[in-house]
Order: sequence, then C-alpha cells, then structure tokens
Amino acid sequence: MELEVRHLRVLCAIADTGSLHKAARQLGLAQPSLSTQLRRIERALGAQLFVRARTGCRPTTLGLAVLSRARPLVAEFAAIVTETRAAAARAAGGYQLRIGATASRAIPGWLRLLRARGPGYEPTLQMNVSANALLGMVAAGRLDMAFVHEVEGSPLRIPPGLCLRVLVDREPQFVTLAADHPAAAQPEVSLADLAGDRWMVDSTVDGEWDGLSRVLRDAGLNSEMLHGDYLTAYSLAATGEVVTVSQPTAHPRPDLAIRPVKGDPLGVRLLLAARSEHELDEVFPELETAYWAVALDAPAYREWLERARPQAASEGAMQSCCPAPPWRAANRPDRRQHRIEQDRAARCPDRPVR
Repeated sequence: MELEVRHLRVLCAIADTGSLHKAARQLGLAQPSLSTQLRRIERALGAQLFVRARTGCRPTTLGLAVLSRARPLVAEFAAIVTETRAAAARAAGGYQLRIGATASRAIPGWLRLLRARGPGYEPTLQMNVSANALLGMVAAGRLDMAFVHEVEGSPLRIPPGLCLRVLVDREPQFVTLAADHPAAAQPEVSLADLAGDRWMVDSTVDGEWDGLSRVLRDAGLNSEMLHGDYLTAYSLAATGEVVTVSQPTAHPRPDLAIRPVKGDPLGVRLLLAARSEHELDEVFPELETAYWAVALDAPAYREWLERARPQAASEGAMQSCCPAPPWRAANRPDRRQHRIEQDRAARCPDRPVR
C-alpha cells in the first residue's frame, strides 16, 4: 500500500484527539474502519505509530517523527486545494467564502456586510457547537475560516498552521434568569444570590460545562448542574426552573432577565481563525463592525461597557476586553493589539511582531 494524504490526515486526527473514537467522529468514519486504516498504515511503514491503551492513543517515538513530517504536508495540500478553488471561483466571476461559527448574534450582521461587497461574493455558513471541530475543518480545508469562542480555563486545540485574530480578548458571560427572580431586581447578580438555583448548560459546547463547574466551585457553591441545549435552558429559565449562562449580547425577553455576574468570573475569548493572515484581513473589519453593533444594542452589555469605561482610562481594562470600542481615545496605547501581534507571530512565523 502506498501512503496518500488521506492516510496522513488519519494519523494527525488520532494524535490531535488522542482517541480512535474521537478521531473517527472527526473524520466522519466508523471506528472499526479507522482502526483498520491505522493497522494498514503501520504495516506499510513497518512500525507501530501509536500505543493503544484504555486511556486513549499516544504516538510512539517513531510516530512523533512521522507526525512532524505529515502535518505540514497535510496543511500544504489543503492550502493548494483551497487556494486553487478560490482562484477558479474568482476567475469565473464568483467567490464562495465558507465560514464556520459557534453561536453569536454578530453573525447575521457580518454576513450582511460581506454580501454588501457586491454580486459574486457569497459567504456560506456552517454552525457547530464545537469550536475544536470547526478549527479542525479549517485546517483540513473544508472551511475557509471559523469564528469561535474559547472558554476561559479550557484552551482550544489550535491545529498547526492556523492564524488567529482576536476579536475580544475577554468577553464576560452573563446569567439569564426569570424576570421575576429576586436577583433580577439588581443590575448585577452575585453567585451567592443563585445558591439555591439549578444551572442548565450545554455540555456539548467545548469548555462550557467545565468552565461553569470551576466558577461555581471557586465560589464555594455546590449547585446542581443539568445538561440541555440553550433553547431549552431559556424556556426553563423563563419559568424559574433553572438559570443559565448567556452571551452578553443576548436581548432580554419580557419573561427573562439578562444580568452581569459580580466580578465577571466567567469569560470567553472570541477568535477568528483562518489559514492565512490575508484571509483574516479580508473579513475581520466587517466582523468587528457587526460585533460592536450588537454589543451596543444589548442593554445589559452596553451598561456593563459604560461602567468599565472609567476603569479603562486608569487601568487599561477596556483594551484587554474590547477591540477598539467606540469611545477609546485615538492616542491611547493599545496593549491588546500588541498581544494579538504576539499571538499571530506564534501561529504564523512569517509575520513579524510589531
């Protein structure tokens, strides 16, 4: 058997996920089929590449050597296919930009701004609760870029070769509760005010279950946590059955209240990922515009941002959480941008740090 790019993708997926089951799911294969492929690859190379154990799969010394050569080949092949298809589409008078995203109220405005560039520029959207899955699809060339969130304390697995642009370094996560909940009478909710409540969170969203568990534990709370999608969580929150985490850009309903949590214990980082800086440059301004439009349109978030303003002037806090908010003075040093450039240099070595 001769090795092909698809075989190298298999090796990378197993190494990245640390599990045959997870790798099979990522590649859209049945686990027995993936196990068979791995055995054939190892027979072709004449050596064992992974050690199988109950805790998962880890590369052998030889496996690590093969992976170090395989990763750039997989990334380069994906880039050849993607860039050729894009060039062909542009030559034919059209370009389909394949965007992946986790949930965000900024997405409709972002797509609208991209389409406003004119005919022939048509973005498509693929939603997924898993940021890691979307990043893997970008790395494999099945998406051009992904707009995702990274829960604080639960780092995403960034595939080699991807470039990142930080939209918001730390977006605070708010709580959604019934409008007649006693804590809803306050502009800011303390976790202690919710000690007797059950929380519902979607455990399929990368990092969210662990992030909330950590926050509650640090607050000395042993609150009951339930799994459920956020549509269900909102419905149950409206009746007082549960409280749930929400993005600060969420809009209140007559039966629901959106409140910041005192001390902002739970935050996420908003990232745009692509295979090149050029691709990021092409779409980031529209994403930034769309995000701040919905941010300032959300009453609770706008109030939170306004409260943060004096703190920003003295401590630089706004720069750390908000990319170019509307009120930032033009001559104020942008520490956040320096961190972004450092992040870019780490991901894209050809890009110098300012």
